[in-house]
Amino acid sequence: MATGRGFYRSLVGKKIVMGVTGLIWVGFVVGHAAGNLLVFRGPEALNSYSHFLKSTGELLWIVRAVLVVALVLHVIAAVQVTRQSRAARPVGYAKQEHQAATFASRTMRWGGALLLVFIVLHILHFTTGTVRPAGSFSTTDVYANMVTSFRIWWVAFFYVTSMAALGFHLFHGAWSSVRSIGVSPVSADPLKKKVSLGLALFLWLAFTAIPVAIFAGLIG
Repeated sequence: MATGRGFYRSLVGKKIVMGVTGLIWVGFVVGHAAGNLLVFRGPEALNSYSHFLKSTGELLWIVRAVLVVALVLHVIAAVQVTRQSRAARPVGYAKQEHQAATFASRTMRWGGALLLVFIVLHILHFTTGTVRPAGSFSTTDVYANMVTSFRIWWVAFFYVTSMAALGFHLFHGAWSSVRSIGVSPVSADPLKKKVSLGLALFLWLAFTAIPVAIFAGLIG
């Protein structure tokens, strides 16, 4: 127990926690994107998929619990890593060089904050129906919920903006996660991480295409 606490107190330990919990969410997001894309096949396909998920019962709640724990640990570790890094360097660089850094890496904190807000609102919007921008919510017709919501310009805009943040967060996060847990060696050029770039682009396109297509009238 003491060994575990000592491990987590270290910067390396916190980064490993961030890496593992981040990869858990990457796996979920990939599956979530695949399921959401069924909207292009019509209401029956998407609603059948939603019904299947709900029919898994306890398994669905276990997955949700794992995701919540992973998210909480990820956010806590991220905040602590930021504070620990700043404490180790109380005086900033006179001139910052971004040779190996990318826009994604430099906006991880702000992008992460936006995504945290998005996750909460997304759950309240499409899972619990607490937030109802379209004025109505169906517990069985997910397709209708999507169509009526994304026809509202500011809802579609919020989702598109959040998915841009997701793309940048995934590009740097997926790459740094496997590096943190020792699967991938350190590289001086993050842009060479084609797998992370490809994954980020796929998920960004998948999630962005849905609100854009609905708002443009291509779906519904």
